[in-house]
Amino acid sequence: MTQNAPGKSHRKGLSLVEIMRRFPDDATAEAWFAENRWQDGKPHCPHCGSTNVLSGASHKTMPYRCREKECRKRFSVKTGTVMEASNLGYQTWAIAIYLALTSLKSVSSMKLHRDLGITQKSAWHLSHRIRTAFEREGGLFGGPVEADETYVGGRRKNMSNAKRRELKDTGRGAVGKAAVVGVKDRETNEVRARHVAATDTVHVAGFVAENTKPGSKVYTDEASVYDALEPWYDRESVKHSVSEYVNGMAHTNGIESFWSMFKRGCIGTFHKISEKHLQRYVDEFAGKHNIREADTPDQMAGIAADMAGKRLRYRDLIADNGLSSGARS
Repeated sequence: MTQNAPGKSHRKGLSLVEIMRRFPDDATAEAWFAENRWQDGKPHCPHCGSTNVLSGASHKTMPYRCREKECRKRFSVKTGTVMEASNLGYQTWAIAIYLALTSLKSVSSMKLHRDLGITQKSAWHLSHRIRTAFEREGGLFGGPVEADETYVGGRRKNMSNAKRRELKDTGRGAVGKAAVVGVKDRETNEVRARHVAATDTVHVAGFVAENTKPGSKVYTDEASVYDALEPWYDRESVKHSVSEYVNGMAHTNGIESFWSMFKRGCIGTFHKISEKHLQRYVDEFAGKHNIREADTPDQMAGIAADMAGKRLRYRDLIADNGLSSGARS
């Protein structure tokens, strides 16, 4: 019997028993990935795009070969996706996607390491590659839109005096933390969020403008960085500084609810998130929020399809980009 997700009785969920029945081995999982990647039923060469492909080639890991004279390259379902060059089996990948999607506050690499029987290093790389599949682009929101920002990092009360002096901490909660700005469309309930270098007009108001149609209603708090929106948007704000959180239709409760779930993952699952990798965690939570009404099998199929055209090599994952590497989670 299919298990319904708590609080979402209209959704079709999947139990652990059902997921193992769906993917009893690598061959079954490989066929599922192929079905979702090539939805027209024809393998497409990831190198040249041709459908003139030989299937079932006698090769241990590359069962497809392009027949085009200019190409003639071998490939697998993994080639040209986030799974490329992975030694993990297709069954492991399918179950990992299931665990990531059905864990509201996400799943740590340590749990994946134990549940999947792989090393923590492989689980860490695997989880970030799955997060890469959540990267999506969309059109402009028609509004009404809620906009807000949040901060990710250590708590001030846990910092030493030396650390506070190093950060020139003046008591503001944002000091020494990474900033994330987000918008939520009330019409579709879709959320988009981005890690930004600074909470100034260019980064904050600019992000809102990049995702919202001019003339739309925009609800914010009283932060001055949103003032730049007013010539092009119908902005209303609430004054959090005087404990005003709702004024008619003006509030940011929707986007703040998303921040709350994201923070629960930061604190309860990962404990520490590196600024270097922060955007992928943000993409994961926004992506799961945006598909939360879909049935679990459809969510999984969507992620499998969105793996194509994306790649995250381990050397790129650990490369020094000037930000703190933080703890693996």
